[in-house]
Order: sequence, then C-alpha cells, then structure tokens
Amino acid sequence: MSRLARAAPPLLGLLAAGLFLTLSRDLDQVARPGQLGPGFWPRLALGGLALTCLARLARAVSPAARAPGVGAADPATAADPAAGAAAPGRAAAAVGLILLYVWLAPVVGFALATAAFVAAFMALAGARSAAAIAGAAVGGPVALLYVFVKLVYLPLPKGAGPFETATLALYRALGLF
Repeated sequence: MSRLARAAPPLLGLLAAGLFLTLSRDLDQVARPGQLGPGFWPRLALGGLALTCLARLARAVSPAARAPGVGAADPATAADPAAGAAAPGRAAAAVGLILLYVWLAPVVGFALATAAFVAAFMALAGARSAAAIAGAAVGGPVALLYVFVKLVYLPLPKGAGPFETATLALYRALGLF
C-alpha cells in the first residue's frame, strides 16, 4: 500500500474534524455565563479526533513506515494473519451488548448498566484478568459519574423503583449529592 493510500483516511478524518470544529463555533451562543456550553464536549471530542488523525497521518507518511511485504504490520498477527480479523459472532454479540445497554440503562440506571456493560464487553473482547475487568467495571462508571453528574450537571438515568433508590444511595456515598 502506498504512503498516499495509508495517509488518506487520517487526512480525511483531520479535515472532517477541522470542518466540524469550525461549524461548532455557534453552539455556545445559548450558554449561561460561567458554565460549559453545549459545544464544549463535541469540540473536545473533535479535538481528540484531530490529534489522533494527526498522529496517524504522521505515522503513515513517515519514512519508517513499512513497505508492503516487509514483515507483519502487527506483531500479534504475525503468526496467524487471520487472528486480527473480527469474528462475525463476536461482532454480533458486541452489537447485542450495546443494544442491551441502551435498553437497560433507563431501567437499572446508568451506574449499574455501565458497570455490567464494561465487564461484559471486556470479557467478550478477550480480557482474562478478573482484577482488570472488575477495576474497569467499577472505576469507569465512577469516573463517568463524577464527570457527568458533578462537573457537567448532566442528569443520567437513575433507574426505576429499587434501582433508583440504589443509584441515589451510590450518589450520596460518592458525594455527588
């Protein structure tokens, strides 16, 4: 694959991020003074996309980029070229997990649904360390709760019935309320 062909996707991503960053300038006209406007998070994500595309573009055009046929691009797939291919069953299960998460979040609440989703998705993706799965399943939702509830004041689904009670108890324990 030529350098130009390797550079095209990150270059297009960089251009798209720049375009959408430019178009998002007017999003904060409705922002209240002293608070983050509705354009903050999209612009933050677009900035991250632009930086990632810039790094991938630099790697694609660098002279150190491998020429076609000179070794394997990924050491993990060097022994088995098919190892990097996504299995259709796993992909379908991943989509099913995402749909289940979207359906369950309003019922059981953001915190519980996200913890279960992270654990299930990591297991599906092949994570084997129970400690890593547990750490991500607990730490990830807690970090997201602090960001969205405490910093951004975004109301997240608390769940229904006993799940709402449990979510409110968790919020109090974490000092969010």
